[in-house]
Amino acid sequence: MAVHRSGPLKQQNKAHKGGRHRGRSAAQRDGKGRVAVKVLSKKARKELSRVDQRHRASQLRKQKKEAVLAEKRQLGSKDGPPHQVLVVSLHERVNLGEALLLLQNTDNKVVPVVEQGGTWFMVLCPQLKHRWFFTSAKSGDLHTMLDLAKVADTILFILDPVEGWDSTGDYCLSCLFAQGLPTYSLAIQGVGGLPPKKQTEAKKKLSKALEKRFPGDRLLHLDTRQDAVLLLRQLANQKQRHLSFRDRRAYLFAHAADFVPSQESSLVGTLKVSGYVRGQTLDVNRLLHIVGHGDFQIKQIDAPADPFPLNPRVIKARKGLDMAMQVEGVDADGATEMEEDLKVLVRADPARQESLQSEVVPDPMEGEQTWPTEEELNEANDFLKERTKMVKKVPKGTSSYQAEWIVDEDDVSSIDEEEEEEDEAAEDFMEGEESETEGSEEECETMTLGESVRDDQYDEKIDEEAEEQMLEKYKQERLDEMFPDEVDTPRDVAARIRFQKYRGLKSFRTSPWDPKENLPQDYARIFQFQDFSRTRKRIFKEIEEEESEGAEVGWYVTLHVCGVPASVVESFRLGVPLVMFSLLPHEQKMSVLNMVVRRHPGNQEPVKSKEEMIFHCGFRRFRASPLYSQHTAADKHKAERFLRPDVALVVTVYAPITFPPASVLLFKQKPDGKHSLIATGSLLSVDPDRMVIKRLVLSGHPFKILTKMAVVRYMFFNREDVLWFKPVELRTKWGRRGHIKEPLGTHGHMKCTFDGQLKSQDTVLMNLYKRVFPKWTYDPYVPEPMPWSKEETSPGPEVDMQ
Repeated sequence: MAVHRSGPLKQQNKAHKGGRHRGRSAAQRDGKGRVAVKVLSKKARKELSRVDQRHRASQLRKQKKEAVLAEKRQLGSKDGPPHQVLVVSLHERVNLGEALLLLQNTDNKVVPVVEQGGTWFMVLCPQLKHRWFFTSAKSGDLHTMLDLAKVADTILFILDPVEGWDSTGDYCLSCLFAQGLPTYSLAIQGVGGLPPKKQTEAKKKLSKALEKRFPGDRLLHLDTRQDAVLLLRQLANQKQRHLSFRDRRAYLFAHAADFVPSQESSLVGTLKVSGYVRGQTLDVNRLLHIVGHGDFQIKQIDAPADPFPLNPRVIKARKGLDMAMQVEGVDADGATEMEEDLKVLVRADPARQESLQSEVVPDPMEGEQTWPTEEELNEANDFLKERTKMVKKVPKGTSSYQAEWIVDEDDVSSIDEEEEEEDEAAEDFMEGEESETEGSEEECETMTLGESVRDDQYDEKIDEEAEEQMLEKYKQERLDEMFPDEVDTPRDVAARIRFQKYRGLKSFRTSPWDPKENLPQDYARIFQFQDFSRTRKRIFKEIEEEESEGAEVGWYVTLHVCGVPASVVESFRLGVPLVMFSLLPHEQKMSVLNMVVRRHPGNQEPVKSKEEMIFHCGFRRFRASPLYSQHTAADKHKAERFLRPDVALVVTVYAPITFPPASVLLFKQKPDGKHSLIATGSLLSVDPDRMVIKRLVLSGHPFKILTKMAVVRYMFFNREDVLWFKPVELRTKWGRRGHIKEPLGTHGHMKCTFDGQLKSQDTVLMNLYKRVFPKWTYDPYVPEPMPWSKEETSPGPEVDMQ
């Protein structure tokens, strides 16, 4: 029997590996302690026992609680700045002077220090280890109220027990909520004056109304001295709310100011302003912005003795010693030594001090273009020749001229006959309309109305010219809503000349558009970031991590601000508050700011694009003429001719750089000098490359319709315009798309093809686009508005007090 033997091509199976099994411990032993990065992160994040997790959570809670308590203890203490409280009256029946008098006379141990004619005062309470600085704004003084709210730690709203707030108070609340509301408290004045039966009912109505504006807040009374003491305790123990636009910057409220004119001119000099540093450490090399007046440089910072110590000791008066120095926290010898040692805290370093340059000085030779070489000219000519060549099928024996211009005479005669018939019908229709209007006018004259008393004084107050302008604005806004972006083609100017800056786009969303193309001359004056968000993150990170040198928070300092006009100290002596903010790097430079705003519901008058507005952007106040555009995520944004009431729009202006977040308020100055709140929002970005595209729609009417072809008229009025706009795509209001095939005649008629048959009532449209830029009308000086009263404020949302 033959035995089978495998040949040389036998399959060789892989032999089984014998030996010891290699487990996890062996792998770790072979790795010699090396652990993957993922394993390390998982261990640090997840591999904690339940006891360790609880312990870590309790530590985090304890740290947060200690941070809140440390912030409470520092504010108003002997080492921190005084607790600044803004008292705001929300009703005309509230007696603001009586409320301030109660806060001053709360206890025998309270030491009031009155300044500025009784408008601002300091309250020192050693019993509570707290000191308050109370400020108040006159009723209707809008700028003063907003400026004081920018630096106030707490706002105390005083309400009427019956109505709560009136229309003026509602307008005031709208402005404060839009700017950013810090910690606030609510107090009622005059509850004790109501009958006992009506007190409970009034409190219920007021609590119901407060749920809309201040949900869940506690109401306090301010009628007696005991009520004032309880109110002070409430203010001292409240948790502080933060405003991000001021927490990242050093700011200061002026308690005293002195002006030293320069040698060159008495109108400009050095302003010595004293106050407590708040927010962040004040760097002498940073620029200082005085709200309402502009940006300035700091020359030096002095450190005088604190004029309002928490535990003062009375010392004997000496000859030649000022009376204001008799109340000090230390003895006289120590005070003079401290003054000598700390008279100059720090001086500015010219090498590190930031410049006041806000604009780029454009070089007229920078945009110079060299003459092209002969090779470049030949290449351009060859390229043009290739583009001008066109292949077209024509009947045999037809010249190129006939192929471009000749049409059938029957079609032209039928077109002319139809035009004459439609013109006659239009004339008959217009005559019928005139007869109807005449008849309606005659009917209106014969109508009898009820008797009414004519108010001559009311007619005298009306400005007829302003009424006509407002009526014209209402008409334009109404037309823009009914026919968005549609314009009539001019008859006296060729459309190719009138709209030569416009272009057609295949798709507004996807068609390319270079943001650096055809920029205006003003763009040579502004600054632009390569990556704005990255620069913002870097600056904010430096503020949080790096320790800057300068005046610490809570120090009472005197700033020497150079180059300040004399009008600043004159307004301060008249009682206008002086508020200063330290600028972050680059915040003095001009750029293009984009802000997201929404129309205020209490204002309904039309607001046109490029109309001058007053901006409150963060800590700045300026005037500018903005552009309005849609708030979308695309790279191109359609411009709006009017500020729409129901949607959020983006406002674009030339203004100094401001790092968001920052609140935005838009006001409009009326002819009588009053300011009306138009819109509120926030700062979006600083981006000159954001493209605002203006759309323009030309309309035509089909009057001869075939299967997929139609003859359109009234879009253009000469043959050259039809040929000029031939590459632009057409669309209709009913969704058809098409293009111009050829012109007919010399009166602007054109033959167009579409993707389907048109309806007789359809309208043919052509979209043209052009990039628009804001006007350079930036003005940092905003005049003080006229006081507004209850009758003159814009009607806000009604509050049901029943």
